[in-house]
Amino acid sequence: MRLTNVAHLRLPFGRLLGYDVNVGAPGRSLPVSFDQGRHVAAGDRAGSWMALSFRLSRPVPLDELATAWLAVIARHGTLRSVFVPGEDGEPRLHEVEILPGEWALHSIAPGQAVNDALREVLDLACSPYSRPSHRLCVLETAVGPTVVVAADHSHVDMWSMLVIARDLLTALAEVQDGRAPSLPPTPAFAEHTRALRDRPAAPPEVHRRWAEVLAASGDVMPRFPLPLGPATLQQERVEVRDVLDVDDTAAFSAQAREEGVSTLALVVAAMTEVTRSLAGAPLRAVFPVHSRYDSTWHDSVGWFITNSVLESTDADPRASAEAVKEAVRMGSWPLEDILHPWGGMPEVPGMFAISWLDLRRLPVRVDATGLEAQYVGASIRTDGVMLWFILDESGLHLRCRYPDTAEARRHVGAWLDTLIFHLRSRARESVGGRLRLGDRTYRVQRAGRTDVPALVVLLSDDEISRPREGAELARYEEAFDAIGRDSSHYLAVVRDEDDRVVGTMQLTILPGLSRGGTTRLQVEGVRVLASERSRGIGTAMLEWAHEHGRHRGATLAQVTTDRERERAHTFYARLGYGNSHVGLKRTL
Repeated sequence: MRLTNVAHLRLPFGRLLGYDVNVGAPGRSLPVSFDQGRHVAAGDRAGSWMALSFRLSRPVPLDELATAWLAVIARHGTLRSVFVPGEDGEPRLHEVEILPGEWALHSIAPGQAVNDALREVLDLACSPYSRPSHRLCVLETAVGPTVVVAADHSHVDMWSMLVIARDLLTALAEVQDGRAPSLPPTPAFAEHTRALRDRPAAPPEVHRRWAEVLAASGDVMPRFPLPLGPATLQQERVEVRDVLDVDDTAAFSAQAREEGVSTLALVVAAMTEVTRSLAGAPLRAVFPVHSRYDSTWHDSVGWFITNSVLESTDADPRASAEAVKEAVRMGSWPLEDILHPWGGMPEVPGMFAISWLDLRRLPVRVDATGLEAQYVGASIRTDGVMLWFILDESGLHLRCRYPDTAEARRHVGAWLDTLIFHLRSRARESVGGRLRLGDRTYRVQRAGRTDVPALVVLLSDDEISRPREGAELARYEEAFDAIGRDSSHYLAVVRDEDDRVVGTMQLTILPGLSRGGTTRLQVEGVRVLASERSRGIGTAMLEWAHEHGRHRGATLAQVTTDRERERAHTFYARLGYGNSHVGLKRTL
């Protein structure tokens, strides 16, 4: 699921509505976390919210959507709390009663973009002291609504937005079935704040490392290591990039496993190398870590994120892995005590933060692809650099926000370009694409258009195939283009040490309902150059194909081969393929 910005969000045109709940008077006092206090103390302002959007496939009555939304609010205590300015200037948090309300139509002025109209609504409704500081919005169209749920950051994090979306969809399904929504209770974020305050004080070595990292940054939080221009708030520049597709992500992760580290650690190693190369400095950054220490909080909504600092001085992957582990340890203690010598978090212009979220590992899931779900950030003015990485089933994505100055465009842009080039190079050179056979090394890669002539030669390289091939090259190139447009296909080439194409196969991922919703790996067009046969290349190719299928969620592999290819039948049987089905073909 991509992390985008409200200005970049893809929205249909339709009626923009928001649900106005009724809010009771502030009641019981609740504890305020360190990060909540820091965020809310900055006061009401535009752009302090985060949101998630998704599309429903058919129209939904607004009263049903409102009923489901109220069930979500009833489940999560932080959505039933509001901040109030204290007499001493410090924010106070209070419980409130949330009651049903009514839908309000928000106008979209002539010539106004839908995104701008939505942004205005959320800037007003989801500021720190709003009551409540969250909002359910809908863009109604004839084919179905686009739903946007948003809240001030003091009440949510990115994990929480998934919980809210999942709970809203669950409650809506129950309402549409004619039942009252029955979301089970879950601990409120205020309980987590109390539990965190009751934790023991951080040990001396944690205080020491915080002091060392901050001292190396000038006794402030780490800053981006290259010039950004004037140290004042500027209009933001937001870049959203797809870094690695699903196959390159698999290759990159395979390299990480080969190095004995996590995918995150290998990315940190790349950032360390790029920072050292471009800035001549170690990688130092603010590093958010989550505080959902156990499953108690997995279904709760709140700001379960605290900040740590990451210092990576060595681009060796194992050293970077240790830097990540240290950052997680340093962020596992209450920050108020740790940062007391600095009078709180010593923020300065130019602050550099790196956030990492692997959606594949979260215990909360939604059908992001089917729902066209997107994380949505607000538009703000900024003086620092914030980098978000999102890893999901479609690959590795990033969003970067920085001041829109000439210096920042040049330096942050160069840093990002170099980093992405480095990550893609590591994926292409990954051990995950190598086939080692004795003293020979082959490489599996996605075929390029210039490989088509060589592939046609391979496909024609036997008596059975030759009569079926031989069309004009343009026909093959058109077919190649069609394959490339569909990410479920992987047309592979195998190259030897001299970059010569010696093998090919087409792999296709086929989701299905049968066999309990089994996803299949279809293997077609397996060919090995005649001069390279009987060396084990075919076996290595199929083993690579099986791993490719597993990474894409396939649990069953299937292959078709001509009835006359008796040697191929023996080959596939040796690899565990059973001759249990009859394959039928006809010409259309």
